[in-house]
Amino acid sequence: MTTVHDEVLSANADYAADFGAKAALALPPARQFAILTCMDARLDPAKYAGLAEGDAHVIRNAGGRASDDAIRSLVISHKLLGTKEWFVIHHTDCGMEFFTNEVIRGLLANSLETAVVDENGWRDIGLGPGSHAGDHIDWLTIADQTGSVTDDVRKIRAHPLVPKNIPIYGYVYDVKTGRLVEVPEATKAGAAG
Repeated sequence: MTTVHDEVLSANADYAADFGAKAALALPPARQFAILTCMDARLDPAKYAGLAEGDAHVIRNAGGRASDDAIRSLVISHKLLGTKEWFVIHHTDCGMEFFTNEVIRGLLANSLETAVVDENGWRDIGLGPGSHAGDHIDWLTIADQTGSVTDDVRKIRAHPLVPKNIPIYGYVYDVKTGRLVEVPEATKAGAAG
């Protein structure tokens, strides 16, 4: 067992000891909205969006991108659990801005061990073996932060399983200030019709 493993289980024991009324939370989110955002550890959607347990669905992936799986989750969130508004929230200084599909494909082909980045960019320090299984994956990297928010909102809006009456808002979370900054073009593209 690792120290992190033990810390997680200890924290969970403390949490469960005071669980109380949380056992009665309803399955649908009480505030009827969902957030698609990045998995970056610096982002705490509960804090930046004022959430309590049971308030909203939070869907997280690398970059907060509108992948097929994220859209699947949003559709379920609405169709089966009644969410009525969605937020797409990317963030400044996102790791998905610091590499391309070609870079990660090359790193994975060389080794499956953790790579490092320095003044010369990403490089692999693993001994291999690697795998070419990532060669055909679109890693959904980000070249333009506000552009990616707009692209993702448009992709969600255009999906045939997304009802036109759900507003989809686009924002960038600023990791230096904690503020949500609207991407007007994205919110316009996501307007309910």
